[in-house]
Amino acid sequence: MNNNDIFKKLRVALMLRDDQIEEILKLVDFRMSKGELGNFFRSEDHPKYMECGDQVLRNFLNGLVIYLRGTKESPKIPAEVIAKHKTEARPKMEGAPKKEFKPKTDFKKKPGSNLKFAPKKQTKKIEIVEKVQYKNGKNTKG
Repeated sequence: MNNNDIFKKLRVALMLRDDQIEEILKLVDFRMSKGELGNFFRSEDHPKYMECGDQVLRNFLNGLVIYLRGTKESPKIPAEVIAKHKTEARPKMEGAPKKEFKPKTDFKKKPGSNLKFAPKKQTKKIEIVEKVQYKNGKNTKG
């Protein structure tokens, strides 16, 4: 497992967006753009993929400690910070009315309505194609 995998797994587990990761890195005076961060999360065969160095991961982890726990002067509770991220990560649809589930059909079974064994209706077959005599390109005398 390399640094990129660790970085990806932390990002997913803590539900962090690129702007939040950028903010975490700024806490330890390490500046990176969102584009540079995106290169760490690409697949290895992508042309713009970059290997995440030890320095980047170390600064991210140190910033993450400050971001979740806070400093000695102003401590935070990590569970509250993570819960805040969960509520921000969910899309909010304010003002949209909730749709109630209304089934299209009645789910109550009616006697004799078992569709698996219902008799099939027979339809009259209509012959569309006329009978054709094939010669296959051979002249037969007979």
